[in-house]
Amino acid sequence: MTTTTLASKLRRTRPATAKVREPFADRVFLLVVKILLVITLGLVLLPLIYIVASSLSSPAAVNAGRVRFWPVEFSLEAYRSVLSNSEILLGYYNSLIYAVAGTAISVTLTVAIAYPLSRRTFFGRNVLMTLLIFTMLFSGGLIPTYMVVQDFGLLDTRWALLLPNAIGVWQVIIARTFFANSIPEELHEASMLDGASALRTLWSVVLPLSKPLLAVLALMYTVYQWNTYFDALVYLKDPDLFPLQIILRDILILNTPRTGAAYLAQQMHQIQLANVLRYALIVVSSLPVLILYPFIARHFTKGAMVGAVKG
Repeated sequence: MTTTTLASKLRRTRPATAKVREPFADRVFLLVVKILLVITLGLVLLPLIYIVASSLSSPAAVNAGRVRFWPVEFSLEAYRSVLSNSEILLGYYNSLIYAVAGTAISVTLTVAIAYPLSRRTFFGRNVLMTLLIFTMLFSGGLIPTYMVVQDFGLLDTRWALLLPNAIGVWQVIIARTFFANSIPEELHEASMLDGASALRTLWSVVLPLSKPLLAVLALMYTVYQWNTYFDALVYLKDPDLFPLQIILRDILILNTPRTGAAYLAQQMHQIQLANVLRYALIVVSSLPVLILYPFIARHFTKGAMVGAVKG
């Protein structure tokens, strides 16, 4: 009997593998989860679609309430008004500086404080962690913080938006937990045996394995820096330093049309255009974060320790 004949007989006599069916309760649970996810997606996506459609519609159509989820009387007048405003472009420039520089500073300082706190050999780490959590629950308030910023000479400078809130306690807790639970002790011991210092171990071993953590921290700090406006409202007086959110606030809240019968037609056009400008400004201010998120989200589900330890 040839080998080919024997193999064919074995295939014919081998019992077919039965397909494992999920229990009925699990199938119901998964169905409910999928339905809830679809509903959640609709609740998040439909308002965004409406905002984009309204921003691309004519002021008259938006003011008449004829826009639903598709542009009516397609118009780019709102975007032309937004992009032709030098204050908005300046605010964009300032917000990009605050977001990029603030994220770099915050991630660096967060890693610098979280990594030592994750090491069991670091003396007094529990005391320092308790003090950090205490500042998370209790703060000095706005006036003492303002006085500190003033005493350091940071008022009306870019540093006033970069340094006072550079470290978030919640982010430190996340980073400390990641370093303590996801980086094996064997890697630290191997690095020490090779003669590497603690800083070299952090730079060459720990950080390359912490890309998901760095991505999460960067996204958190970037969103915070991009959306913050209260600190700028308190610490800044120079309009050339205002971030985009302050510019949008001034346009949407403080900029009211003039009164008088001579300006009636102009007022009506300004009111109609203001309704569209709101939607266009939301799109313009949210676009950088929406573009950045897909590039960072892939790190959320990526395993940090795949292939790092053999054994």
